[in-house]
Amino acid sequence: MSIHETPELFWLVATTALTGILWIPYVANRVRELGLPSWALFPLPDPLPRAPWAVRTVQAHVNAVENLVIFAPLALSAHIVGANMMAATACSVYFFARLAHALVTISGLPIPFRTATFLVGFASQIALGFAILRAT
Repeated sequence: MSIHETPELFWLVATTALTGILWIPYVANRVRELGLPSWALFPLPDPLPRAPWAVRTVQAHVNAVENLVIFAPLALSAHIVGANMMAATACSVYFFARLAHALVTISGLPIPFRTATFLVGFASQIALGFAILRAT
């Protein structure tokens, strides 16, 4: 069975991969601002980034991790109970909502845009939960 035959697992992997790479721009900025890390055993605490977008990148990553904890068990449960089209659609909408949330957060667009993308992801989790309950 291919992962493309199980859309809920495909979107779970895609969402996990997205969450897994959100730290890269922040670290690249840290290297640009501070240089390569030293090999000191007890380094001083990192100063705050000078670039506001880098701070927002950390916030986007933390939010993605917090929400992945909810989405992953739902997506796995949908797969186990035999997901229907509603579950597959909810998983794909969730991925694109998280992608939009990260882009909106990092770019510094006004809070209502970030809130809207977050709420679309939340609604997708609710829809996924209902799809699971209907299938059981």
